Amino acid sequence: MSKFIIYPAIDIRDGNCVRLIQGDYDQETVYGNSPLDMAKRFAEAGAEWIHTVDLDGAKAGHRVNHEHVIAIAKELNVKVQVGGGIRTPEDVAAYLDNGVDRVILGSSAIKDPEFVKAMLKQYAEKIAIGIDARDGYVATEGWLETSKVTAEALGIELASHGAEVFIFTDISRDGMLSGPNTEAIAALARATGKEVIASGGVSSLDDITELKQFEKDGIGGAITGKALYTNQFTLEEALERGAANVG
Repeated sequence: MSKFIIYPAIDIRDGNCVRLIQGDYDQETVYGNSPLDMAKRFAEAGAEWIHTVDLDGAKAGHRVNHEHVIAIAKELNVKVQVGGGIRTPEDVAAYLDNGVDRVILGSSAIKDPEFVKAMLKQYAEKIAIGIDARDGYVATEGWLETSKVTAEALGIELASHGAEVFIFTDISRDGMLSGPNTEAIAALARATGKEVIASGGVSSLDDITELKQFEKDGIGGAITGKALYTNQFTLEEALERGAANVG
């Protein structure tokens, strides 16, 4: 297990940096009109990775804001992961061939599992599986639909096909600053035996410390968005807490 990583998040809609509440496109706050400028600020603060989401792409089912993501990957000395609207081998290649380090496949894990398995076979650890759950069941299509598959069942299945990294979001916590669902995140890590990155609900430095306590179980990092944008803590503070030893 590598060190615990903090992933500042940039969610992109209409070319702007935004945050949604529980994935609701009608509950949007705009925090900036340049994803690249926001990424520069994160990079200058010491971020090693930046987590990006093409919200328009997630809803439309195809890439929309890819140029913004690729600009970040090409112009800054940071690693970039991206999710949203990635449905074809061409989508995956368009990112990985242009400097993006990791592509997140979410809805397609349910809708098109053979595609996901093929991408895992071809790209290995450059593919992360995004599991967004509502009451334990996987949600798809920008969280607009809920499947009948549990998060753990999907994780175990895809781990058997080569998935090494999962990103777990409890939709009920996302954008609410209510704390992450650490129990569910750690359970997914234990069930799959793979790295799980926590997403959704991180509201304080103590949440980062709590997640780090399950590093041995496989929690490898935390994505934080709204807490940074609303000044709950600084990225520098989060990075410091993420690097701290937990007793």
